[in-house]
Amino acid sequence: MKKIAIFASGTGSNFQAIVDAIKAGCLQMEVALLVCDKPEALVIEKAENENIKTFVINPKEYETKASFEQKINSVLLENGVDLIVLAGYMRLIGSTLLTAYKNKIINIHPSLLPSFPGKDAIGQAFRAGVKITGVTIHYVDEGMDTGPIIAQRALELSGEELLSEVEQKIHEIEHVFYPEVLQKCFVEKN
Repeated sequence: MKKIAIFASGTGSNFQAIVDAIKAGCLQMEVALLVCDKPEALVIEKAENENIKTFVINPKEYETKASFEQKINSVLLENGVDLIVLAGYMRLIGSTLLTAYKNKIINIHPSLLPSFPGKDAIGQAFRAGVKITGVTIHYVDEGMDTGPIIAQRALELSGEELLSEVEQKIHEIEHVFYPEVLQKCFVEKN
């Protein structure tokens, strides 16, 4: 069974969706580790409630991004991690981890990339008045949301929705779609 490390910086709703899919038998992976860069993040409590090992690391305690990522990589190796799954991790991945986990770092983004990369993608799409938005799952490269696309799921908008309604619909898609794609692309294909 593939061992994954989930990287998260916030509330952990996608973290929880992945864990729930594993518990329901829909995703045949093991969460070996949560990696979090914010000691106050709510995702830490979710991991503790699920008895998932947590590694909290403060990037400010490291002189360079390389040394920060070298420490993370050593913990990933200690825990036998096969795949890194980003779930609201608000930091660009650098060359140390990209080299160590080449084509084994996955991210979810709340837009149909290449449109609306970066922060506040749902708000960007909403303010642009798009009629179709959605969710993208992609490999991570050096850029921000620029890696090769693995899968996308569209959401049609009427133009009558409030921003909060669009956010809710996008998150509902993410919570089903991420575990589905992980299972289809990284369990069933291997």
